[in-house]
Amino acid sequence: MAVNRSLILALAPIALLGASTTPAFAADKDIDAIRQELADLKKLYQQKIEALEQRIQDTEEQSEQTTEQTQQLAIDLSQQSNRTAANTFNPGIGVVLNGKYLQAPSDYEFSMPGYFLGEEPGPGERGLSLGESELNLSANIDDKFYGSLTLAFGEETEIEQAFIQTLGLANGFTVKAGKFFSGIGYLNSHHGHTDDFAVRPLAYQAFLGPNFGDAGVQVSWLAPTDLYWETGAELFRGDAYPAAGAANKGKGITTVYSHIGGDINFSQSWRAGVSYLQADVDERFADEDEGDSFSGDSKLWLADFVWKWAPDGNSKITNAKIQAEYFSRTEQGQLATSSADLLDLDHKQTGWYVQGVYQFMPQWRVGLRYEGLQSDGLPDTFNDTVLDTLDHDPRQLSMMVDWSNSEFSRVRLQFSRDQASPQDSDLVILQYITAFGAHGAHSF
Repeated sequence: MAVNRSLILALAPIALLGASTTPAFAADKDIDAIRQELADLKKLYQQKIEALEQRIQDTEEQSEQTTEQTQQLAIDLSQQSNRTAANTFNPGIGVVLNGKYLQAPSDYEFSMPGYFLGEEPGPGERGLSLGESELNLSANIDDKFYGSLTLAFGEETEIEQAFIQTLGLANGFTVKAGKFFSGIGYLNSHHGHTDDFAVRPLAYQAFLGPNFGDAGVQVSWLAPTDLYWETGAELFRGDAYPAAGAANKGKGITTVYSHIGGDINFSQSWRAGVSYLQADVDERFADEDEGDSFSGDSKLWLADFVWKWAPDGNSKITNAKIQAEYFSRTEQGQLATSSADLLDLDHKQTGWYVQGVYQFMPQWRVGLRYEGLQSDGLPDTFNDTVLDTLDHDPRQLSMMVDWSNSEFSRVRLQFSRDQASPQDSDLVILQYITAFGAHGAHSF
């Protein structure tokens, strides 16, 4: 078949053009692949760079957090200095300063007819005064013992506490020996500067004078239960009120107590307890070895209850506390009167207080306490003795407001309607409490 020459000549340029563009298309395809690979590589490295930057940021944040925690821990250790935080070789030293001003009628004199009283009863002297201030030294002696010494400065300087206590005994046991506050009741084991009111309740002044502490030994046991349960027994010399004279060969007072408690929910907790104190009394005088004196057997029962509330456990802004204690004492023996008469005595006295404290905003609290005492009637032969109540049952109503710049400083204003004495009196107390240096954490 003959091929049209003119057609061949016409198609030749087209064929040449197609042959010349095929390599160009292939080259463009390779460039696109390289570009895509480069883009993928950039993306991969960008992800790696971002991951490294995130790790650096996380490390810096963790370092800052660790630094803050370390600084806070250092502050906590220096300010609170509890038993485990106290320097192992050098004692932690803490000071509590407690001063007040008492406004009272010019003829005011605190008294509670019908009741023996311990040292320094009542709100103190009118006008300005330095209350009971403290100097405390404490430290871990070694891995087995902890030691504490507290000197109290008031009208006189005395050793308030001086004891050693075991650390890490098996099965929840702890042993304490020396001079210390008894574990009975709720307030008794607390130092006065931790109280919510400027003066101890009347029942403490009448029955424990106003803080029972003596030389002795204590054995306590913390049960291995989810519910807090502590039980203890104590043996004391018996020099301190409510005993006197260290009867029974220097074993004049024995006590037992048991406390339980726990959390109701995240915001509420409670504690309740019952305690018993038995004292062999050898000439307990009404007034510094003068006047009437009692010798015989004294038995005291105590019941205590405390409830605390703080929203979700955070007490910083608002919190509340309600506490109450009930006392019942029976004494049998003889009352030696100032006129040298010996009167057989079988007598019962009771006392109680109920109080509530509410922190309504940071640093500010208000409180209310009502309290009273009651004594069984005695024959007329006890008239004009220390146990003569003059037909009067002591009562007292107290209201307070305080401001705490921190947990180490507090200023309190308190008003009391004092009906403990036969003559009713209105009392106003302005008090400051400050603490600095090492000071152990307070109990519940």
